Amino acid sequence: MNKPILKVIYLLILVIMVIACKTKKTSDFKKGVWRATLKTESGAEIPFNFEVIDSAGKKMIDIINGKEKFRVNEVTITTDSVNIQMPLFDSEIKTVIKAGGLSGKWIKHLAKKDVSMSFEAEPDASWRFFKADVPPTNTLSNRWSSTFISADGKDTTMAIGEFQQEGAKISGTFLTNTGDYRFLEGTISGNKLYLSCFDGSHAFLFIGKLQNDTIITDGKFYSGFSSIDNWTAKKDDKAILPDAYSLTKLKPNYQKIDFSFPDMNGNKVSLSDAKYKNKVVIVQFLGSWCPNCMDETAYLSSFYKKYKTRGVEIIGLAYERSTDFKKSQKNIQRLRDRFGVTYNTLITGYTNDKQEVLKSLPMLNNFMAFPTTIIIDKRGDVRKIHTGFNGPGTGEHYAEFVNEFEKTINDLLAEK
Repeated sequence: MNKPILKVIYLLILVIMVIACKTKKTSDFKKGVWRATLKTESGAEIPFNFEVIDSAGKKMIDIINGKEKFRVNEVTITTDSVNIQMPLFDSEIKTVIKAGGLSGKWIKHLAKKDVSMSFEAEPDASWRFFKADVPPTNTLSNRWSSTFISADGKDTTMAIGEFQQEGAKISGTFLTNTGDYRFLEGTISGNKLYLSCFDGSHAFLFIGKLQNDTIITDGKFYSGFSSIDNWTAKKDDKAILPDAYSLTKLKPNYQKIDFSFPDMNGNKVSLSDAKYKNKVVIVQFLGSWCPNCMDETAYLSSFYKKYKTRGVEIIGLAYERSTDFKKSQKNIQRLRDRFGVTYNTLITGYTNDKQEVLKSLPMLNNFMAFPTTIIIDKRGDVRKIHTGFNGPGTGEHYAEFVNEFEKTINDLLAEK
């Protein structure tokens, strides 16, 4: 065989091998449940699960935390990489395909810098913490009065843990004055407690030791790349938090609020506009970076479709990480698209610092948390201010909020 023909054959073989290699790498991102981990600065691993789904020839993933499946449909696959753009929170996962899974970084885009955590994932792994459960020696179900203390001892947060247990598997959340920790999932192994969640903004790991069925000690709470708090808990069926309507107030002698901020198209909007006259108006303080705001927006979007013809309006005030209008606009539009928001959302131009909120609305005496919701009657007077939001991860507490909130709105609508 002459040399030119041999060269053509070798070249064809090489091309076939390259194509086969690339095809194999791409196919390695296969359907089914995966196990992923994020590594903190201290070396702790925050595990979570996701499911890869094929829909009309397009790959999507559902991030799994307890009862929640958080759909992510912006997944870009090349011959040797998988990039996952989170639909909210301005974060993404960038990975390379390797033997046995994915390896890369979870990146959060902040106002002035990016922060990242190492990311690893393996397919065909539905377990979260342990491949094989160690039978639990204690039970976690019920309500727990919990105390979180920052590593420097300066900050203390009171919370209520509420959990359900089936065998070794546990799910639930912590409720605080400013919102909940959303859907947590984990296990009890012997007398050790493990809980985690990841949703594109939160990356949480809780560990603790059940001394018996009534006390949790030696708790560590890992949040994001570097934050570590200590925590303890005591079972308490009667534990309650302060009334969320009692925490944020107007300054003395104020009954109304006022503002003028641009909407998504740059047009100024104010409460004095004709659209809001003689209406019950809900003012929502939110940010695209805020998971509790996501839960509240999902609820308010549905609520508005039901109540807008009855004389109710909603205005969302967005406090983003950046004062750049275009960047804020892009992130808020993602939130609007995600939940089909049809009420006005305004770009305040202020950041998500609580003191910035007070600068933007000086009639507020204090501001504790995103989200916060102000309810205004037909005369334009502030009737109630609700701090935080307990979302669907809190079960009956979410249902209680919805019932109380809608009763308040119906009562205001009935006023002459």
